[in-house]
Amino acid sequence: MILIVDDNPAIGEALSLLLELNDFQTVFVDCPEQALAAQQERSFQLVIQDMNFKADTSSGLEGQQLFYELRSRQPDLPIILMTAWTNLSMAVELVKAGAADYISKPWDDSKLLVTVRNLLEMSSLREENAQLHAEQEAQAQCREQVSEQLDSANLCGAVFLSPLMQRLMDMAVQVAPTDVPVLITGPNGSGKEKIAEVVQANSRRQEKPFVKVNVGALSADLMEAELFGAEKGAYTGADKVRIGRFESADGGTLFLDEMGNLSLEGQQKLLRVLQSGEFERVGSSQTRKVDVRVITATNEDLPAAIARGDFREDLYYRLNVIELKSPALNERSEDIIPLVKHFIQLAEPERTRALSAAAKAALQQYSWPGNVRELHNKVQRALLLQPKDELQVDDFDLADEHSVSISATELGLEDIQAALDAHGGVVARAARQLGISRQALYRRLAKADNE
Repeated sequence: MILIVDDNPAIGEALSLLLELNDFQTVFVDCPEQALAAQQERSFQLVIQDMNFKADTSSGLEGQQLFYELRSRQPDLPIILMTAWTNLSMAVELVKAGAADYISKPWDDSKLLVTVRNLLEMSSLREENAQLHAEQEAQAQCREQVSEQLDSANLCGAVFLSPLMQRLMDMAVQVAPTDVPVLITGPNGSGKEKIAEVVQANSRRQEKPFVKVNVGALSADLMEAELFGAEKGAYTGADKVRIGRFESADGGTLFLDEMGNLSLEGQQKLLRVLQSGEFERVGSSQTRKVDVRVITATNEDLPAAIARGDFREDLYYRLNVIELKSPALNERSEDIIPLVKHFIQLAEPERTRALSAAAKAALQQYSWPGNVRELHNKVQRALLLQPKDELQVDDFDLADEHSVSISATELGLEDIQAALDAHGGVVARAARQLGISRQALYRRLAKADNE
C-alpha cells in the first residue's frame, strides 16, 4: 500500500491513477495531519509526499516536518519527496536522513514507476531479511533453552544432534512431570520406545514400575488377559490366576506399543480404565482399581483407522492428549553418524573403530527404510564381518534400491587409493566398496590427474 500526500487533488488523482494502472494500491490524503492519522491506522510500504501544503508556501518546512514524523514512527519507511520548488540544501539533508528520492514536479511517469518498483522490492527484501533474522534469533534462543533443559534431564542414553530431535526430546521432558496420556507416533524402528523411556524417566513416577507391552505381538484372544489379567479357568490353558499388565504397573507407567492393533473390545476396556482406573480380569466380575499413567505408540494412521471403523474415536482423543511425533531417520541425517559411533561403542567398548569417508557418505545418503532399528542391525553386521579397524561401505550392506548414489567428487583420493590397494588395483571391486560406478571412479581419477 502506497500513501500519497499532496494538497493538490489533481496531483493526488494523477499519481493514484498512474500507480493503480500498474497494479499498486494507493491511499490519497491532502495534508500532513491526515497522513499521520492514516499511518496510525495502517502500515504503508511507501510514501510519496509533497513538500509544501499551503498555496503561499515554498520553504518545504511542512514537508520536512512530516518526513521526520513519518520516519520516527516507521524508521525503514521509504519516502519519495516531490516538489515544484527545489531547495537543494534541504534535499541533501533529507536524503542523508533517509529519504528514498527527491523528485521535481512535473515528474516523468516511467522514471517514477521504476523508482517505486525498486523501492518496494528493496522494502520487501528488507522485511524478509528482518523476519528471517527474527526467526533465526528465536531458533537460537529455542536451541539454548532446549539445551539447558536437556542438560539436566535423564535422556536414557538417547543420541542425537539434529534440531528436530532436540525439540522432540525437549517436549518429552516438558510433558513428563504431568500425568496426562501421551501418544507417540512415527514409523517402525524410529525410536518410539526410547521416547517413552525418556517420558517415564523424567516423570514423578520414575521410581515406580514401567511396564512395556507390545500389543501388536499379542493374539486377539490373549490381549485382554495380558492387559487386564485373568482368573483361573477363564479360558483354555488358564490353570492359575494371571496378573495383568495394568495391575503390574499400578502406581507407575504402562507403555502400550503398536496400539493400532488393539481389538475394539480391548479398546472399550482400555477407555474405561483411562476414564475411571477400573477394570475386571477376564472371567471375573470383581472390579479392580489402579493408578496408572498410559503412554501409547503406533505407526498406524489412527484417524484413518477411525474412518474405517477399526479404532474408537473417543479412545483416540483420550490417548492423544499430547502427541509426540518421532521422525524417520532420513529426516534427521545429522544423527546418523553419531548413532553409528554410539552403536559401535556399545558393541565394542574396548576397541577403536573408524569409518571411511565413503562409508560416512553412504550411510548418510541411504534412505533407512527401517530407521534406527535398521541402522543398529547394519552396524552389528559390519562389526561381526569386518575384522579391520576401518569400516567400509560394503561392510554395511546398503542395498542399491534404498540408496542414493554417492557423488565420486565427495570421495577423497586417499579413500579411493585405499580401496584400490585393498582390491589389488581391480577398479570394479574398488568401485563397489566405495558405492559408486566404475565410470564414476574413472572420472574421479581423471579429474585428479588434471588437478
